Amino acid sequence: MIDVFPFARYPVAVFGLGRSGLAAAEALVKSQAEVAAWDDNEDARARAAEAGVPLVDLYKCDWKEHTTLVLSPGIPLHLPEPHKIVQLAEAANVEVIGDVELLARAQREAAYIGVTGTNGKSTTTALIGHIMQVSGREAEIGGNLGVPALELDPMGNDGTYVLEMSSYQLELTKSITFDVAVLLNISPDHLDRHGGMDGYAAVKKSIFHRQTKPRTAVIGVDDPYCRAIYEELASTDEQVVIGVSGEQPVPGGVYAVNGVLIDDTDGQEAPVMDLKENPCLPGEHNWQNAAAAYAAAKSAGVQPHAVMACINSYPGLVHRQEPVEIVDGVGYVNDSKATNAEAAARALDCYDAIYWIAGGKPKDGGLKAVAGHLDGVRHAFLIGEASMEFSQFLDGKVPMTMSGDLTSAVAEAAKMAKADAASGASTPVVLLSPAAASFDQFESFEDRGDAFKDLVEALPGKHMDPFEEVGAFPGTARREGAEE
Repeated sequence: MIDVFPFARYPVAVFGLGRSGLAAAEALVKSQAEVAAWDDNEDARARAAEAGVPLVDLYKCDWKEHTTLVLSPGIPLHLPEPHKIVQLAEAANVEVIGDVELLARAQREAAYIGVTGTNGKSTTTALIGHIMQVSGREAEIGGNLGVPALELDPMGNDGTYVLEMSSYQLELTKSITFDVAVLLNISPDHLDRHGGMDGYAAVKKSIFHRQTKPRTAVIGVDDPYCRAIYEELASTDEQVVIGVSGEQPVPGGVYAVNGVLIDDTDGQEAPVMDLKENPCLPGEHNWQNAAAAYAAAKSAGVQPHAVMACINSYPGLVHRQEPVEIVDGVGYVNDSKATNAEAAARALDCYDAIYWIAGGKPKDGGLKAVAGHLDGVRHAFLIGEASMEFSQFLDGKVPMTMSGDLTSAVAEAAKMAKADAASGASTPVVLLSPAAASFDQFESFEDRGDAFKDLVEALPGKHMDPFEEVGAFPGTARREGAEE
């Protein structure tokens, strides 16, 4: 756990005691700060009390006694309106920051690599961390991905923190300057929290705040918002700017064409590796993730041949296009993390014959983003609260079944896909890529993904490990060589 020594003996309020908030409160207590913590949830308060965190009702306290409010990232800072606790803090001129800001103030000598984007940031963060650690660098991986910032180990000036940064965390991080900052893509998400797309894009762009050479900005160019940011930063020439793509050449950048990773940062257009050899990185979106990870790691000083070897050995993340098993010639893919339509669309582009399980608690925009990505869908199986809304959108586009729940959907999809595989006409994939949140039927997307894997493992038939041999997993990127 991080020693947050700059806050020793200072009065600090902490609001929101989920995993990251509780870690921040515990770190502050151990660092001898005067902590006053609160959460609206009684169970969260009880867990904090058991951990020795002092509880104070922040709705009733004297805010003039505090210097700092550490806010959990899920709590509204500005929009749609500031939370009442934020209003009380700001009225008393109390600074409002997040846990990553505490890390940055306490660990000033370490290097920092930050990754953000609407989709793909967890995969890219994990891949960069994998490259750094396997290549022999001292690195800690966390932030919005997995381990909260203050549960990471302290690092010296030879260490690097590789941090996934959500838009909420970027809003609460004031002083960090990333040595390498990665922006993958921008598409509509959390718009109520940022006042629309312009506000959302501005927050994402803030990951490059105060960068000057030799610090590096790695930016995806495969969507118009990021392309505009790339062109702006390249023209101002304040930091090193590297464009990355999973689908098109980028002069002076790193990109993939038909899955072959190309490094043009030295003007050589040097082929690096064939990304299709790793089944954990399917599709153009993952090729962009790999290009970004390669550019970031190379910028951090890892030699290209080492980066290549580490990408080849990357085992993937659970719940993100995770190959589960092959059963009777049918591949099963757990993409439970695809909680919006944009993420699901990326997965749908990766396989030829898809038996798609979708649904859950719907988000704004529904399935609109998948409209141009349904060619490979043989049949859709709809679950949860979104079933009716999704069925109305898909009506006339793809055949579908109102399965209701995940158990029924897996059984029905398995039966239909197995018959397809037996015909020899295709190598089908049963894809859980819900395009919706999980909270109607599950506690989390992780819970949903684990349930899917349990159901697949319980299926009758011949089971095969998808990693037994290269190319064994059915389905490849369908759009290789296709124009957008």
